[in-house]
Amino acid sequence: MTVRVHGTCAPGFEGVRAEFERSFTERDELGAAVAATAGGELVVDLWGGDADRSGTRPWERDTLVNVYSTTKGMTALCAHLLVDRGELDLDAPVARYWPEFAQEGKADIPVRWLLSHRAGLIAPGEPMAPGAVYDWEKVTEALAATRPWWRPGTAQGYHAVTFGFLVGEVVRRITGVSLGTFLRAEVTGPLDADVHVGTPESEHGRCADMAPPVRAAEAPPSPSSPTSSSRTVFGEAPKPPVGGLTDHPMAPVTLALQYLPLGDVNAAAYRCAEIPAANGHATARGIAAVYAELACGRLLSSGAVERLRTRQSEDDEPDLVLRAGTPLAETWPWGLGYMLNQYGQAGPNPKAFGHGGAGGSYAFADPENGVSYAYTMNRMGAGTSGEDLRSIHLVGALYEGLRARGPVRGPMMGA
Repeated sequence: MTVRVHGTCAPGFEGVRAEFERSFTERDELGAAVAATAGGELVVDLWGGDADRSGTRPWERDTLVNVYSTTKGMTALCAHLLVDRGELDLDAPVARYWPEFAQEGKADIPVRWLLSHRAGLIAPGEPMAPGAVYDWEKVTEALAATRPWWRPGTAQGYHAVTFGFLVGEVVRRITGVSLGTFLRAEVTGPLDADVHVGTPESEHGRCADMAPPVRAAEAPPSPSSPTSSSRTVFGEAPKPPVGGLTDHPMAPVTLALQYLPLGDVNAAAYRCAEIPAANGHATARGIAAVYAELACGRLLSSGAVERLRTRQSEDDEPDLVLRAGTPLAETWPWGLGYMLNQYGQAGPNPKAFGHGGAGGSYAFADPENGVSYAYTMNRMGAGTSGEDLRSIHLVGALYEGLRARGPVRGPMMGA
């Protein structure tokens, strides 16, 4: 298979282009883009392939694509901006900003537990109907009325869909505007970064269609198919409802992924909705531009960057949801809204931080090396945490290019 790759690489980063081309010839890529910055300079800006399964629409420079949970990095950033401005206290009860949240024993849950997946609210108390996820008020009211699925603070479990509603509602209560509106006004608009949570219908013509994996064994979790129990990287999850976490080994996955079904992720209703944990639509260049601000000490204070990448997990603590099938996640370190780089998926610097999305998208900042990176695609692959081989090879080639420029900070250099 020959696919023409478009875009540019700075001298020394030709290896990234070679790996990107290999993704099409050897790794079942359909359409994708990758972008990276070093010291604020855009050193990689590549795209290629098709924006749909039929091959009738080429992937263009400005093609938008659903990045699933890579969106969470943008959502967490909004919260950290408010912390930096003194408008949000991470250790204050969520109920200070959202009084209705205090129901069902949740009065003392601090904001930081929303960001670190420790609030026990991986799902509403009962499964919600298809389409409910597009109704912000309905979902946030349901979550406010939900008793936590475990004692908050005592364990961590990936809030796959609810994260965005929980953090987003706190942002909305403080600012008076939706998470997507705040992100656009305060971050992506000023940066001219092509990242949307709640994508205007006028932009839907630029959106790539998501496509299933070539091999069923690589299938990612499928919240858009809640009515069947299918084999995925998360194993065999039971159909909802489940009575609790211990009903079945896969019960946490059912709760996190099937109690708020996303519906057809290629439909206009999904693209227009604000689901700030799961439905950001973006270019790789746009996401890399946002992370470049964090990598280069802009947008947030240095104290805020240190705070957001400070480990919130206990040593060797499992994630109740991710450990069900993600190979990396038997133990999992969470920062405040960000995945930490314990396993090297973001290069050699253990202090790098970012977020991945179901199917393979991934983005991160590496402040010690002044690097940002984003990879987006429409062919669903394996994992949600940056471990997709397409991204792993691209990151490896990126750092090879950086080493040609000079020393790269990593564990051997005390970074």
